[in-house]
Amino acid sequence: MVLKAILWDVDGTLAETERDGHLVAFNQTFRANDMDWEWSAELYGELLTVTGGKERMRYYVENYRSDWERPQDFDGLLKKLHLEKNQHYAALAREGKISLRPGVVRLINEARNAGLTIAIVTTTSPENVENLLVNTLGPDSMGWFAEIAAGDVVPAKKPAPDIYYYAMKNLGLNADECIAIEDSQNGIRAANDAKLKTVITTSVYTTQEDFTGAALIVDQLGEPGEEIEVSRGSLFGQDCVNLDVLKAIMSN
Repeated sequence: MVLKAILWDVDGTLAETERDGHLVAFNQTFRANDMDWEWSAELYGELLTVTGGKERMRYYVENYRSDWERPQDFDGLLKKLHLEKNQHYAALAREGKISLRPGVVRLINEARNAGLTIAIVTTTSPENVENLLVNTLGPDSMGWFAEIAAGDVVPAKKPAPDIYYYAMKNLGLNADECIAIEDSQNGIRAANDAKLKTVITTSVYTTQEDFTGAALIVDQLGEPGEEIEVSRGSLFGQDCVNLDVLKAIMSN
């Protein structure tokens, strides 16, 4: 199997966006709307079992706030809050408060220099993707990715594999030509069902999750000369997750 494309998840994979971005932005939004919702880091870790911001807020009300009186247009409120949350998230990104994880820039550049396709495959919104990429990789970075499959382009979000099928169809590639990079159980379930080999880089919220099916589990992609923790799989003699490692995974 020849590696032709790297399919990147975003939240928790490219950056610790959940802890440093989305959680902060959700709470800013709740306060701005005079709501008595305040999500702790621990609670947010539990809410992350649900993919999608609007879906996460709905789950919170249904499972944690039976005392909270829903407005008549509850769906409309969720859409409004989600939009405002994304605006707060964008401000955090512009202010440089969300940084890419170790090894991300290096591996993206390795792939680009080698002529490999790179794509984004995520359940977060296209606006959030753009805000993160532009403010960490630069204004031209959106054009580096051959496909940005994000948000509501498919009705079923991860752990459903639909977003991966969508991206690969648009790229004109098969699963045996792509490798996925994920950080969560929902992500590995989606990638597994799409028949993709997957590298897991555990994030602050996902270290204890079940990553059955992952080809490699590391605590970060890493940089040359720096130690990284490998929980499953092999770096094939390398000291970080680079193209040689990804190609070896594909051939094994």
